Amino acid sequence: MASVFGHSLAALALGKAFSKELRKPKLWILGILCSIAPDADVLGFKFGIAYKSFWGHRGFTHSFFFAILFGFLIAYLFYKSRRNIIALYFILCTASHSILDAMTTGGKGVAFLSPFENSRYFLPWRPIKVSPMSASKFFSEWGLEVIKSELLWIGVPFIILLAGIKLIKYITR
Repeated sequence: MASVFGHSLAALALGKAFSKELRKPKLWILGILCSIAPDADVLGFKFGIAYKSFWGHRGFTHSFFFAILFGFLIAYLFYKSRRNIIALYFILCTASHSILDAMTTGGKGVAFLSPFENSRYFLPWRPIKVSPMSASKFFSEWGLEVIKSELLWIGVPFIILLAGIKLIKYITR
């Protein structure tokens, strides 16, 4: 998986596409929550749930169907107006998690199509170093390599995305 930092960076960058009136701390916090929520499935390891099962790591909670459900749920729980556009942001944050995980060098793939089909997939291009699953291992040489990888393969593309958004906003003024 990508690290919590990489997933959070995706939520922050995606949120910059929205108007300033929507970009309040609540939006950022909930966007980051959505970007890391799919990894709640790692709790399954503690209960003996197999990695490749429906509820296993990178299973249903990493699917695009889950991203849609979770995005709408969070928007409707926390907002009274402009819910659909805010839900879109939360859906993108949640789905970005799965896409980034499918670009990592480890694991057993992502069940993008669950619950309709449980096969696991990786993207053809997998430049992001897989993050350790424990905090103690993250603060090591391995964790440093993950951060460097994420800065290059997540940070730089999102900086380009942000520059493009800024350019479009400037041109359309």
